[in-house]
Amino acid sequence: MKIALVHDYLTQKGGAERVFELLCRQFPEADIYTSLYSPSDTIDIGDRPVHTTKLQAIPGASKNFRLLAPLYFPAFEALDLQKYDLIISSTTSFAKSVIKRPDAYHICFCHNITRFLWDTRTYIDQYKNYKALLPVIEPIFDKLRQVDFVHAQKPDLYISNSTIVTERIEQTYQQPAITVNYPIDTSQFEFSDQKDDFYLVSSRLLGYKRVDIVVEAFNWLGWPLIVTGDGPERERLELAALPNISFLGHVSDEQRKNLMSRAKAVVVAALEDYGLVPIEANVSGTPVVAYGAGGVLDTQVPGKTGVFFCRQSPEAVHRALIEANSTQWNYRQIREHVLKNFTEDVFFERVFNIIGEAYEKHKSCAVRSPA
Repeated sequence: MKIALVHDYLTQKGGAERVFELLCRQFPEADIYTSLYSPSDTIDIGDRPVHTTKLQAIPGASKNFRLLAPLYFPAFEALDLQKYDLIISSTTSFAKSVIKRPDAYHICFCHNITRFLWDTRTYIDQYKNYKALLPVIEPIFDKLRQVDFVHAQKPDLYISNSTIVTERIEQTYQQPAITVNYPIDTSQFEFSDQKDDFYLVSSRLLGYKRVDIVVEAFNWLGWPLIVTGDGPERERLELAALPNISFLGHVSDEQRKNLMSRAKAVVVAALEDYGLVPIEANVSGTPVVAYGAGGVLDTQVPGKTGVFFCRQSPEAVHRALIEANSTQWNYRQIREHVLKNFTEDVFFERVFNIIGEAYEKHKSCAVRSPA
């Protein structure tokens, strides 16, 4: 069976790219396709060839990939994938638009619906430099929403990372989806039941991450907080923070691993589509204090692996931190929760079962169809 793996763009190293990296490891003989590829800025694919679209030839495209939005759909449609029996796309936007052979099968790992089209104002708030362009891009996006819906009908099967994303696929694209919670590479983290006197935020510093309400809550409490990660909100957050809060910027994987395992809790204030950070904290034996909406509803057990707060406000974060601080946590039980539910083995056992059943059903239907 000839297999193609397709991803939106390999120009960064986020959660979607980490999942695609897992797919690449699980399908070592598959050919890899993407619109843009910047090896130094993304996941490690080794020496495997990566096939790109014509967009790769545009100067500066990898650095300014968000500005090319109207060009991605035709770029992916132009890819010649006719020799492949199975196409596995990994997408938040465009890779689902590839064209397959009529008898081939297309499985789409959909990390979310195309957010910048269907939730434009929230998305633009993350990238304030683009706000001035909103009056210009809104009419373009309105047309692209129609195009996105048409392309969303192409995959034969959707697999989503969380219940909330499944609901969005079914409501927006009017396609059924199967929820399979994404895993983490547990070997990249270390367990400790010895916690130091600090809390941790590990996040890109963007507006929707709501690190501002965490900073304000810790200003009130005076407890030590370490913030790792960088982004356009960093300067504003540092100006608002009192001396008990430290900003480390980008840290090495080794340092991040150590901080995850030694923190009293990891704090997540964003509404995440899924979110790998809470699972990474848990496998390190660390509880999570999180906004109780979105992906954490699939990954956290209140009172056992973490504490939820119900509103994105400093007051709600403050109350949740007090609760977490007074809870007697079983750190090994927190880790076991991940090992039972969110490892690569658990994930791919389910994925392979889904792919096998879907592909066999597809072949059977193809055989019964008239020529």
